Amino acid sequence: MVSSPYEAMHRVFQEYPKLFARVSEVLGVGFKPPTSITVLPNDLTETSPVERRVDTLVRLEMADDEPLLLAVEAQGKKDPAKPASWAYYASYLLTKYQLQPVLLVVCQDRATAEWADRPVSFGPPQWPLLTLRPLVAGPHNMPMMTDPTEVRKDVALATLAAITHGKNPDIGVVLKAMTTVLVDTPDAVKNPVIEFISQGLGKLPAAALWRKLVAVDLSFYKSPLVEEIRDEARVEGETQRAAEDVLAVLAERGIDVPEAVRERITGCDDPEVLRRWLRRAVTAPAAEDVFRDE
Repeated sequence: MVSSPYEAMHRVFQEYPKLFARVSEVLGVGFKPPTSITVLPNDLTETSPVERRVDTLVRLEMADDEPLLLAVEAQGKKDPAKPASWAYYASYLLTKYQLQPVLLVVCQDRATAEWADRPVSFGPPQWPLLTLRPLVAGPHNMPMMTDPTEVRKDVALATLAAITHGKNPDIGVVLKAMTTVLVDTPDAVKNPVIEFISQGLGKLPAAALWRKLVAVDLSFYKSPLVEEIRDEARVEGETQRAAEDVLAVLAERGIDVPEAVRERITGCDDPEVLRRWLRRAVTAPAAEDVFRDE
């Protein structure tokens, strides 16, 4: 199954047409900003039964140069088989579109990024036939954008940078800079940024921090993530009150509640189970009996 961070690390280039030019500048290559972008089919399968898909494929129209094909791959771990696949992508794209391909690999893990950043040669060592040189964006070379002024200059680059630095201990400063800027950013910009960062952080600890910042700093704003956070908070409040009701009934009846029972009741996050325990608490001879048959 494709993970959320995997999706965010390449789909962000579909949302922001000029992002590749800024990323390449950060990486020390410096492609010109495209005049337009066309998202192309990512299916590179031929008539053979082997299916091959690049994560994101876009055509970049350049002002004074030939168009380029940008293939973006999100890579979550070292994979010895990947360089051969990437070489296939490059050859296939050149053959199919007759345009020069560029491969950008986006990583969230420093070790993976440094692995992907090495040129790979194919062929005998005395006469290599082909050398693969992908551009790689990751925590080893993307900027830590902690200043809201810098974030405001390029929100798209700041979004990708925040995703690639998701494992950094100082990611909280980066995320706070993002919400500081988003407070007075147009709604059309807020929505994709909030969702991309949420996806990109996946199950990392920073994801919980991002959700809290969005809920507090952007509480007035409506987006799928904000609505999800509000729904979760509402359910959490309901379960907390239901657990308190179970304990209140037992206390009112003078029944002693051992600590283990109390922890199990307060730790339950299922409203239906808590309602069942509440009904049993009315007649249970002992606190443990609210859990009977469970």
